[in-house]
Amino acid sequence: MRYALLILLFLAPGLARAQAEALENPGSVSAIQERQYRMHHELYLGVGVLPADAFYKGLTGSVSYTYHFSDTFAWQVGRGTYSYNIQTSLRRQLERDFDVAPTASAFEDQVQWMVGSDLVWSPLYGKTAVLNSSVLHFEAFLLGGGTVVKIDRQDGFRPAVNLGLGVRMFSGKTVSFRLDVSNNVVFAGASRIINVPVVQLGTAFNFGATE
Repeated sequence: MRYALLILLFLAPGLARAQAEALENPGSVSAIQERQYRMHHELYLGVGVLPADAFYKGLTGSVSYTYHFSDTFAWQVGRGTYSYNIQTSLRRQLERDFDVAPTASAFEDQVQWMVGSDLVWSPLYGKTAVLNSSVLHFEAFLLGGGTVVKIDRQDGFRPAVNLGLGVRMFSGKTVSFRLDVSNNVVFAGASRIINVPVVQLGTAFNFGATE
């Protein structure tokens, strides 16, 4: 009995210290909450710009329909984009000062419209506090697919590969806002490749989903 008391007295300070550390650092508890908003049938309306070409800038209007199989995987079944093109000052200067014909090959690469389809992967979803007064739900996504591009040339229908990324901000169950940045790599023939980047901002309407 005496030896047991001696052992207890020897271990008591260590046990007390361990208990105090446990109280100060109770450990971490991690929890992953379910999404508050889920997409199902998505109708998207957007406006944007084709910013890259030196001879024109395109102001675009787009519409698309996307079916969401799950929270992370979707198919943008169809999308269409029309471009209203505005000549840049460089083109006007070339035509005015150097008598470059408006039908020059460099000028004929203007995009008129595009139609295509994409697969969409959304690996990131989160929420953040805004000024400690509201909570903003968002997701980030990647997309890739194919496009048919109509350019000004007489043989102007060209295939393209579309790659892009974007972010979605949820306003509620049925409305969200998207920012998309993508690039269509257009195979223009004769080993020519044209890059057509598109920056778009739009509103998405969600149908048939539950919170």
